[in-house]
Amino acid sequence: MHSVFERVEAFLHQGGAAFTVLRHEPVFTSEQAAAVRGTSLASGAKALVVKADGFLMFVLPADRKLDSRKARAALGVKALRFATREEVEQLTGLQPGSIPPFGSLFGLATCCDPALGDNETINFNAGDHAISVQMPYADYVRIEQPRLVTIS
Repeated sequence: MHSVFERVEAFLHQGGAAFTVLRHEPVFTSEQAAAVRGTSLASGAKALVVKADGFLMFVLPADRKLDSRKARAALGVKALRFATREEVEQLTGLQPGSIPPFGSLFGLATCCDPALGDNETINFNAGDHAISVQMPYADYVRIEQPRLVTIS
């Protein structure tokens, strides 16, 4: 059984993405992650597991909040909620805050807010609170092929 970080790394290599890995002290908030990485908060790719008709992943810039009204409209659903900690762990094997923005690795559809594309490079925790990855946004979209919807 490979760790989520090993799966992310293999997925990025397989997709021919340029990326760098940063190992650092464990971080538990987007603000702490941006500080330890020396990057802008906006470049953080915040991955949220939500339940609408089924479970899916939303990815948005870490300096923004999910707008559930916009998200429900974009998905055409009446109800939307965050997955519980237990559901997140069951679906991904991870703690909230360490989830990489690749729903495809967990069998989840991925929706990405186009505002993340305002950043040439994006940063995210890669299955571990002490491992970050930086990669070009263009490579992220090419490899993950998320549905681009305004959700923040």
